[in-house]
Amino acid sequence: MTVLFLFLLLFLLMFIGVPIAISLGLAGSLTIILFSPDSVRSLAIKLFETSEHYTLLAIPFFLLAGAFMTTGGVARRLIDFANACVGHIRGGLAIAAVLACMLFAALSGSSPATVAAVGSIAIAGMVRSGYPQAFGAGIVCNAGTLGILIPPSIVMVVYAAATETSVGKLFMAGVVPGIMLGVVLMVAIYIVAVKKNLPALPRATFREWLGAARKAIWGLLLMVIILGGIYSGMFTPTEAAAVAAIYSAFIALFVYKDMKVHEVPRVLVESAKLSIMLMFIIANAMLFAHVLTTEQLPQQITAWVLDAGLTPITFLLVVNIVLLIAGAFMEPSAIILILAPILFPIAMELGIDPIHLGIIMVVNLEIGLVTPPVGLNLFVTSAVTGMPLTATIRAAMPWLMILLAFLLLVTYVPWISLALPNWIGMS
Repeated sequence: MTVLFLFLLLFLLMFIGVPIAISLGLAGSLTIILFSPDSVRSLAIKLFETSEHYTLLAIPFFLLAGAFMTTGGVARRLIDFANACVGHIRGGLAIAAVLACMLFAALSGSSPATVAAVGSIAIAGMVRSGYPQAFGAGIVCNAGTLGILIPPSIVMVVYAAATETSVGKLFMAGVVPGIMLGVVLMVAIYIVAVKKNLPALPRATFREWLGAARKAIWGLLLMVIILGGIYSGMFTPTEAAAVAAIYSAFIALFVYKDMKVHEVPRVLVESAKLSIMLMFIIANAMLFAHVLTTEQLPQQITAWVLDAGLTPITFLLVVNIVLLIAGAFMEPSAIILILAPILFPIAMELGIDPIHLGIIMVVNLEIGLVTPPVGLNLFVTSAVTGMPLTATIRAAMPWLMILLAFLLLVTYVPWISLALPNWIGMS
């Protein structure tokens, strides 16, 4: 009865247009006030506990690093480097845009930031070179989803906090799927480009390639600092995020000098607004998850799944369907915090690796970012290109099919996610 009230109230609030964070918080709070023996004071304690969570502290730092990287012209240099590497292939500018998304994803940890940074430069470049605008928009909208799959990833940090799994191991597990999805998109682009006879850039000379690499090296080094620092044990993921923020600011201000000191307060305020918005969603989602746990819902569902005789294969199919539907309507972090506590115990009972489950959830949420009506990447791409939202959705849909096929592959071939962490001894 309590759980039914909780979910009915949540969906009612969302249906009448209440923001997702407030819907989660109100549904959780009213359920505690009306049905739970818990004191109302437990609401304040739960919200405060969220702000104290050490793992979640990485989020504002990664957002700040991404803000400096986006404002500081790093994206432009990464695109130039990607063009020098693959621009001479048929459809090379589009392939380079995917490569630039992969590289920027390894700096920002955020899909919308990746779409905004790469899309604002790459799509305009493609149009100037004779590519249809819809073609470029569809590619960047989908390739931008790599922002939450290739480490560091804000969504992975949230999953680690919700399930108490290793952030470092999750980051490492995202490397192979992230590279694989990027390569699959590149191959698909090449096939389409050959059929449509899309243009290619002249092959860059070694000197030009070296010049582009030298300009991009400071951005590329951030990947080495973040991932190398975490896996060598030099610092934790949260400390790595703080180092990334300071390094990004230093690069933008003193190395590339694309940013002036007087612009820093604006960047700080913008990333602070984004951090507060995200942390507010997370705090309310954790309150909602707390009510679910108090009502023993995860345990009840686990028992029901085991009694129903679901195998790991059928369970993962159900997980994908639920997450794809949720991803079309909700923000990724909120979905993780609501559903991970429910799905995690079932997965453990069925012998599914928690890291593998984490990657499956992340790939599902990637797809949610390009699925109407609430796909965030669609709105960012529409804003960056000036295309109507309906046209952006039409442009993104063909490439979305590749993401869905990739989801099936990642779901039923655990080796893709687990090979690298197991190989380097993180098992």
